[in-house]
Amino acid sequence: MDTDFKVMDCALIAISTGEQAQNLRELRDRLVTTHHGCIYYHFWGSLLRPRFDDPEYQNDFAIWASRSLHDKRLAEQLSLIDPSIYPNLDALRQEIVEVIEQNLYESEYVPWAKLGDQFYFNRSQIVVFDSGILVKDPEQLVGLINHLPLGSIFYHFIDARRRSKEGRNDFSLWLDRLGEKYKPLSQHLDVIDPYFTTLNELRREIDVVFHDYITGGA
Repeated sequence: MDTDFKVMDCALIAISTGEQAQNLRELRDRLVTTHHGCIYYHFWGSLLRPRFDDPEYQNDFAIWASRSLHDKRLAEQLSLIDPSIYPNLDALRQEIVEVIEQNLYESEYVPWAKLGDQFYFNRSQIVVFDSGILVKDPEQLVGLINHLPLGSIFYHFIDARRRSKEGRNDFSLWLDRLGEKYKPLSQHLDVIDPYFTTLNELRREIDVVFHDYITGGA
């Protein structure tokens, strides 16, 4: 059995779908039928994009609700949706739609964005490439995690949840293959929520988990 961990890197490319929404009802209607990649991109894509404003809102739907619809209540509700707890993108899509529908039901009017402030749907295309880093055992990752490209953290800790049947990160799946010795470490990594953070902070958190386990907290 091959026990080496091949570190990959990635970039997330935005592809325009040509779909847009001028008001909240149109956003709801587009969400029902839009490509899965749009849900993925507008929730997770911001982690790989430079962010200079709206740090309190993690996803693009919440940012648009705040900035273009001027609906802080809806923005806060959308910002609280954690995509990592849903088993698939369809379940996440359904939650977003339900939040919007509840707001439409309770509102006396349909919130509109001014011309030029429409919500533009982009879907994601992930491009994966070899980082050139090969890890032979978990001990090598102590001190190395903090030097991995942020794209590697995204690919192995976030995108892995979409790719794996178990919905888990690549580090945990690799550690499980190495036997019972690393089971507590893989379980500790499993409980890290990668969403309400930045990739830099997530990388530091993973590094601390590896360091504390391998060195005994020293």
